[in-house]
Amino acid sequence: MKVLHFYKAFGGKERGGVAHFITHLAHVTTPLGVAHTVLSLEPRPQPARVTPDYVQHHAKEDFRLASTSVSFSAVGKFSELAAQADVVHYHFPWPYMDVAHFLARAQKPSIVTYHSDIVRQRFFNRLYQPLMRRFLGSVDAIVATSPNYLASSSVLAQFREKTEVIALGIDQALYPEPDACKVAALRERFGGRFFLFVGVLRYYKGLHFLMQALAGCPWPVVLAGGGPELPRLRAMADSLGLKNVHFIGEVSEQEKMDLLQACHAFVFPSHLRSEAFGISLLEASMLGRPMISAEIGTGTSFVNRDGETGIVVPPADPAALRQAMRILWESPELAQKYGRAARDWFDALCGRAYFGRQYLALYERVCATAGGRHAKGSCTGRFS
Repeated sequence: MKVLHFYKAFGGKERGGVAHFITHLAHVTTPLGVAHTVLSLEPRPQPARVTPDYVQHHAKEDFRLASTSVSFSAVGKFSELAAQADVVHYHFPWPYMDVAHFLARAQKPSIVTYHSDIVRQRFFNRLYQPLMRRFLGSVDAIVATSPNYLASSSVLAQFREKTEVIALGIDQALYPEPDACKVAALRERFGGRFFLFVGVLRYYKGLHFLMQALAGCPWPVVLAGGGPELPRLRAMADSLGLKNVHFIGEVSEQEKMDLLQACHAFVFPSHLRSEAFGISLLEASMLGRPMISAEIGTGTSFVNRDGETGIVVPPADPAALRQAMRILWESPELAQKYGRAARDWFDALCGRAYFGRQYLALYERVCATAGGRHAKGSCTGRFS
C-alpha cells in the first residue's frame, strides 16, 4: 500500500501539529505494510530524504498569498508522485492544495484529514468557499480528528455522509524517556511544583488570558516555546509584575519530556477554533499530567474531559482559568487522580497504535470502493 501525503510544510524546522501527526502516522503504519512519501514546500528545497518511515520530497515555495504557500513547480511534482501512489492523503486546510488537486488530475483514491476550519482569513475564505466545496466533494473520504470537531464544524456538516472520525494519535516510542536527574533539577529550579505550557506562541493559544489570570497569584508557570506572540507576552508579564512566569524558549524533545514529567499540571488555554486538537494535550496525557483547557468545540475537550482528566473552562475567561489553577494547586490528590485518568485515556486512545490501524482500514476501503472509478488505482507495490 503506497500513500502520498501532501501538505504545505513538513520536516526541517516545521514543528506544527499536522507535521507531527504525519510523522507518527507513518511510524505506526509502516510496520503494517504502508509505504509513505510526503510532498511539501520549502523556500530552499533539498534533495529527497529517505527515512525508515517515509520518503520526503520538497517543491519550491515561490510566494505566499493570504498566508497560503504557493509553488509553480509543485503541481508537476505532485502529479509525478501521485502516479506511483495507491492513495493520496491530503491534509486540510491549504487552499493551494485544492488547486493542485484539480490541475494535476491525479485519478487516484483520495482522503482528506480535516485538521481545522479556516478561522482567521474571513475575506479570503469567502472567495475560497466554492473551490473548497468542490475539492471536499471530489475526494473519496474525509476524516474529522475528533467527534467534537465533527459536531461543531459547519463545513463538515455539508459532507457528513463521507466523513468519519479518527482521532489524532501519537506513538510513545518516538519520544525519549524523561531523565530523572533533570526532572528533579527542574522541580528545584521552579520551586518544587509548577504549571506548564508547551507549544508555539500563537494568537489563538489564549496565553494573554493566562497572563491576566496570574495577576496577584503566586503559582510558578513555565512557558516553553517560541513564536510571534512572545514579545507581547513578555511585555504583559512585565506590566503585570509576574515574576512567577518563566519564558524558557523552544525546547528539545528530551527537554519537553523532562518538563512534562516534572510539572504539577499542564495548562492549555487556547480560546479559538484554530486550535483544532492540541497534540500537546496528548503528550501531557501520555505523561499522566492533569490538564486545564478551554471549551472551544474542538478536540481539546475530546482529550481533556472535564472532571475526569482535568478541568475545562470557558474560553477567554481569566477568572475561570485562575479558579481551575487554584483547584489543582490546592488539591494535589485531585490533580493526581486526574493525571492517572489522563494516562488511562491515552492508553485507550493511542495504545497499540489504534489510530494507525484505523487509517490502514480507511486506506484499504477507499482503494476497494473508489479504485474502480480511478483508472490508475492499483493499491499494490511500493514507491520507486
